[in-house]
Amino acid sequence: MTLAAATNEHLASISNTLIYSSMAVYTLAFFAHIAEWLFGSRSKVARTAAALTAEAGAAQGPAVTVKQSGGGTAVLERPKVVVRSASGARDVPDGPGAHGGDVQGDLYGRIAVSLTVLAFLVELVGVVCRAASVQRAPWGNMYEFNITFSTVAVGVYLALLALRKNVRWLGLFLITTVLLDLGLAVTVLYTASDQLVPALHSYWLYIHVSTAIFCGAVFYVGAVATILYLFKDAYETKLQTGGKPGAFATSVLERLPASASLDKFAYRVNAAVFPLWTFTIIAGAIWAGDAWGRYWNWDPKETWSFITWVAYACYLHARATAGWKGRKAAYLAMIAFGCWLFNYYGVNIFVSGKHSYAGV
Repeated sequence: MTLAAATNEHLASISNTLIYSSMAVYTLAFFAHIAEWLFGSRSKVARTAAALTAEAGAAQGPAVTVKQSGGGTAVLERPKVVVRSASGARDVPDGPGAHGGDVQGDLYGRIAVSLTVLAFLVELVGVVCRAASVQRAPWGNMYEFNITFSTVAVGVYLALLALRKNVRWLGLFLITTVLLDLGLAVTVLYTASDQLVPALHSYWLYIHVSTAIFCGAVFYVGAVATILYLFKDAYETKLQTGGKPGAFATSVLERLPASASLDKFAYRVNAAVFPLWTFTIIAGAIWAGDAWGRYWNWDPKETWSFITWVAYACYLHARATAGWKGRKAAYLAMIAFGCWLFNYYGVNIFVSGKHSYAGV
């Protein structure tokens, strides 16, 4: 065995250790998010804000009764007082811990985000070590695709937080599915570090597959928001019709943003990444022309990529022209993401074609 080969195996081993380590840190982040959802609304700042609101209302005095000329009376309610954070930065909650009035979120949420950042960095280094072990892009099989995909998905979430977007409510659901994705990767989909098949030796691997991974990560974030929207919309509808949701549903769903906000968020992220998904398909067709002599072969992967494109195009078109909002649009979005999921897992694992590089 040559020294280079031993070094490559060493890097591959380090990569595996880092991926497992990131899973351990993600697990800690998961429990921190759970603590945020359980105890966040009882944070000290939340209680202080509620107390200040009550004091301000009491200082203004009770409601005023005014006699009308016709002999009747009218009751004028005192306006409610809105207490903002001391910093004055934002008055929209960015996490479950903000439910009781703490605009900045509580300690549990900050711990969860910090652990998520640490896990992301550990996983990112693990992906880089995997690439360095064979000196190529780490996208040659489903295991590598999965660990890169989960890294990018968490990166998208952290980027939204860095841009001061109020998406900390996404953290618990994101980390849960990332752990499931990594668990699947290290068990069912694991493939030893190896060289690429000849058809993948192209600079288009860096262009086409990287954009596909990024688009999938953003579509995933949009899908999580859509699922949460469906639950929150059902909860709000039940309240409006006089129903009484269960205690568990109330404790969870009341801490999410309004259903309209979730619907708008899902639409915006899907619309933003759709042009890049279009480019991904075009780039794949150009690569197919270079590798196989034909730009389009109706290979299962090509076909389902196009079906996914059509599904998202229908969703965006319905939102923009037919005025579809709410549940109808959400169902279309979930169908589109279902097509992407089948293209991601089903085609690679269960369907044979020119793109059969799953390695499982």
